[in-house]
Amino acid sequence: MKWKRSGHLQSVLAIILYLVIWPMAGCKHKDSSAAGQAPAKPVSITLDWQPEPEFGGFYQAQLAGGFSKVGLADVELHNYAGGNVWQLVANGQSDFATTSADQVLLARARGADVVALFAVYQTSPQGIMVHKARGFTKLQDVFSHTGTLAAEDNAWLKYVLGRFGKPTVTITGLPEGVGVFLAKPDYSQQCFITSEPILAKRKGGDPQTFLISEAGFNPYTTVLITSGKMLKEQPERVKKTVTACRAGWRQYLDDPAPANAAMHKLNTTMDPQTFAEAAAAQKPLIETSETRQSGLGTMTAARWDALAKQLVELKVIESAPAAGECFRLFNGE
Repeated sequence: MKWKRSGHLQSVLAIILYLVIWPMAGCKHKDSSAAGQAPAKPVSITLDWQPEPEFGGFYQAQLAGGFSKVGLADVELHNYAGGNVWQLVANGQSDFATTSADQVLLARARGADVVALFAVYQTSPQGIMVHKARGFTKLQDVFSHTGTLAAEDNAWLKYVLGRFGKPTVTITGLPEGVGVFLAKPDYSQQCFITSEPILAKRKGGDPQTFLISEAGFNPYTTVLITSGKMLKEQPERVKKTVTACRAGWRQYLDDPAPANAAMHKLNTTMDPQTFAEAAAAQKPLIETSETRQSGLGTMTAARWDALAKQLVELKVIESAPAAGECFRLFNGE
């Protein structure tokens, strides 16, 4: 399950996991090179967490030979559980990676030339989990009532506090797991709706979830990125990668079972039932009226511009990068 993506312990574990999994190359197609020629450098895609349904379409593309079908015979999927994964793309360690739109803006504000290509989640799965018995009807209720909210100090929290004003709830750090939530009836917790609420319910809890997007902070999430250098020098490779990923996500949304089984072999900490429930929970966040019109993974300049302005107002970044420089769409043109 997805817990915190920051903190000293998490960073140490992330580095260890990365060093162990990277050489194994999670999933890989071997390239067939002509005799006497060195094999082509594999296409590397670094996913910013463990194998879970939020990456289902990428694993489905591997499983179904989707990368080979578009002419990418050697593709590796890696897992990097935490940290600024965009740095791996910016410094050339990975051709592609997944991150969130606010991280792309942060990267560009720091001078890293990374570009978004495909946004899996049109609605961010970031939310707050509360006990249904408390009778809350909207996100603001979490902040205007007594009790405890466990959350990390990040952009979405700054935004929500700025919108709702001084909170009545006491905000503390985020623990590992859902044990404290299950034990305390007045306890609320930051979550991904595809993760912690499912686990809490499986353990007998009564979770109710409010999405942060309800308050107006809704960055694209699980966004495939590459470097400006890659985009400029190898545009066809980029386009083929996006095409294969889009097809993989279409297949995964239609039938997640095969990729879930493949991911479970790589991540046995998540059981098959949880894989299935998470895949179902995330589907409406991925496939929307906009994606049905413009294609899976679509993005708009208006949303990038709005998010950039929010981050400037929150003083996360000093100035807003130009929206048109933050993303590039390959919708089959």
